[in-house]
Amino acid sequence: MTTPDYQTVIVGAGFAGIGAGIELDRAGQGDYLILEAGAEPGGTWYWNTYPGIAVDIPSFSYQFSFEQSADWSRTYAPGRELKAYAEHCVGKYGLRRKIRFHTTVVAATFDDGTDTWRLDFEDGDSLTARYVINASGVLTVPKSPDIDGVDSFGGVTMHTARWDHGQDLTGKRVAIIGTGASAVQIVPEIADRVAHLDVYQRTPIWCFPKFDWRLGTLARWAMRMPGGKVLQRLLSQAYVEVTFPLSAQYYGVFPLAKHSEKLGRAYLKRHVHDPVVREKLTPQYAVGCKRPAFHNSYLQTYNRDNVELVTEPIEKITGSGVVTADGVLRDVDVLILATGFKVLDVDAVTFEVTGSDGRTLAGFWEENRMQAYEGVSVPGFPNFFSIMGPYGYVGSSYFALIEAQTHHILRCLQRAQRDGATRVEVSQEANDRFFAEMMSKRHRQVFWQDSCQRANSYYFDRNGDVPLRPTSTPEAVLRSRRFPLEDYEIV
Repeated sequence: MTTPDYQTVIVGAGFAGIGAGIELDRAGQGDYLILEAGAEPGGTWYWNTYPGIAVDIPSFSYQFSFEQSADWSRTYAPGRELKAYAEHCVGKYGLRRKIRFHTTVVAATFDDGTDTWRLDFEDGDSLTARYVINASGVLTVPKSPDIDGVDSFGGVTMHTARWDHGQDLTGKRVAIIGTGASAVQIVPEIADRVAHLDVYQRTPIWCFPKFDWRLGTLARWAMRMPGGKVLQRLLSQAYVEVTFPLSAQYYGVFPLAKHSEKLGRAYLKRHVHDPVVREKLTPQYAVGCKRPAFHNSYLQTYNRDNVELVTEPIEKITGSGVVTADGVLRDVDVLILATGFKVLDVDAVTFEVTGSDGRTLAGFWEENRMQAYEGVSVPGFPNFFSIMGPYGYVGSSYFALIEAQTHHILRCLQRAQRDGATRVEVSQEANDRFFAEMMSKRHRQVFWQDSCQRANSYYFDRNGDVPLRPTSTPEAVLRSRRFPLEDYEIV
């Protein structure tokens, strides 16, 4: 039997990788290494540091169930606190010595003869592992807009995921392309210090009030009490479950999102004075077709004299500014790309994966549509597991699903250890059964409303599918503990 360098390699030191490492240690599977491209842990919260960044679900839900913080300053924690929480978890659970930073994985190749993976790095180095856990996440690869001349702009260009804090925007003419989640947070943060701000909107986003309060002494005291922690988390989880999984995944059963449109329109009417601008900011698709925003000052920003909402399509970018389809050139000093990430592209996995018999993961998804058994495993790719793969995410807290999918992976690894096995691969039959089940349930999702065709939502992949799991969080958690291990070939 070939002995690899490590039993398990985890790719990514964001919360998925951190959670996987902690659980592997707890299960006595401590022969692992975490590979991280960045200089520090935190994943999304390491790479994304733009002004105003904060979590978009309550802090009480955005944490591990076994490591609940009592240090959140607000009901929705700012990005720096999430980064600090990641550092805390790495330190408390002794993970730092098992993380190799500044290491970018470019390829993973399976050897059928030895049942091991070889991982190749950007610097030319490599190592081998029996198992690979892809914890690189979906908010990883910044997506540049497909606009003519975007690389020719002569001023400063920044993507929101790679913010340059050395740039002072005070008194500058700034253009921001995109009105998604990151733009909603950035726009009100910079509007009062720039000379002028052009916001280029392709599709408006539903925006709702955010119940974001500073947590006072009483709330902090409650967070330190066992009963208080449990109550806060239960209330938070219930709120999160109602606002997305139940609203979007069970739209056909509980049309809660339909009633939310009235709230969204009333919120717009209350805070946007100009009726023409208000109409441009009003989505023409159902709430839930794309992830809505929650912010208390984004809409009001469009009442400022130095902010212009531009809805004409962008024709090209020149050395000095942005040209729209009506022929207007708007000169700018700084161009901000708030154009998101490669979320559901077949190449969203940050490295090339070549499995059994030389097939590639991107090729498999191109031929068969994006899919993964329970969001974790793909047939033909033995000993390879993903956290939050296709049909793994239901729309609630990442943490609940990280814990669920890590539990799924551990069940496989522990069975292999008991059996003395070196190869763990989901069967084609099990994968096909799961995919058929996902297809049979998706009719009740909000995404199949006619209006969603106008949403330009990143939830839709190139095949027109929405690889989000059409279930509730409790069901996903339960399935991770009860799926039949016979669905895997463990030999």
